[in-house]
Amino acid sequence: MKAIRPMRRLQIPFGRLPGIWFAHHLQGAESSLGRLRGAPLPTLMTVFVIGIALALPGALYVLTRNLERLGEGWEQTAAISLFLKSEVGADKAEALARRLAKGPELESITLIPPEQALEELRAESGFAEAVEQLETNPLPYVLALRPAQSLGDAAGLEGLRELLTALPETDLVRMDTLWVRRFQGVVLLGERAAQVLASALALGVLLVIGNTIRLEIESRRPEIVIMETVGATHAFIRRPFLWLGVWYGFLGGLIAWFLVSLALLFIQGPVSRLAALYQADFVLVGLGPGALAILLGGSLALGLAGSWISVSRHLSAIEPG
Repeated sequence: MKAIRPMRRLQIPFGRLPGIWFAHHLQGAESSLGRLRGAPLPTLMTVFVIGIALALPGALYVLTRNLERLGEGWEQTAAISLFLKSEVGADKAEALARRLAKGPELESITLIPPEQALEELRAESGFAEAVEQLETNPLPYVLALRPAQSLGDAAGLEGLRELLTALPETDLVRMDTLWVRRFQGVVLLGERAAQVLASALALGVLLVIGNTIRLEIESRRPEIVIMETVGATHAFIRRPFLWLGVWYGFLGGLIAWFLVSLALLFIQGPVSRLAALYQADFVLVGLGPGALAILLGGSLALGLAGSWISVSRHLSAIEPG
């Protein structure tokens, strides 16, 4: 009588493991996407809820980004105007400019002679006739000063203003930068508000996706029990639910991008008309490639995290009878 040889365990070559892993995940992605297409109305409702939640911090980010661009344009024209006394001539004005340039408080110095200032005033709308009536040029030499970035706070700018006021050549110091710093503070406040809102709504997205996956698990409870009975691993059972969360997150991110882009398109017209009143051209910018990648990556991560938490919690409670 021949001895019965034990059955050898099936050995899978190591090189085929990545292909098998990829095929299983591709099958899980396709099957989960098919389930979403099979229930279009509930899918659209869930996806739009996620999209609206993600669009709110995205819109606030876009708002602060455009305000930053607007502030950069204002900051280029913001400076300290140092009006010299009328008896200060060209030589003394140039000497003062060279002396101030040696200090660390100023980033740039531009000397504006009276002739140039008068021409600029003549070019301004409504002042040409008034300038023509002048017999002599009453304008003094002016130094346009741009403070260094190290003097970004109000105390540093005030100290610089006092230093310039004490100069014997100074007649008047006009500060044009303080309001820009305040505007930058408002923009920073908006950025922090966007971060807080994004954190709160990210938690809401986790709860929405987690509850949706929980309902999906409950509806497929008999199927899960059968798979556990025949020996399916938790990783095999978990895979399609994780892909459901990924699809919800990805589609919700696309909806958020669409809503933000639609809002920008809707308000671009009024913004352009308002900018035209100030003889300017300001075009709103939306979510750039980097911000869009963060939005989609964050929505994918939220979808995966929400589904993982829900599956891990509820799958262990389902035991085969």
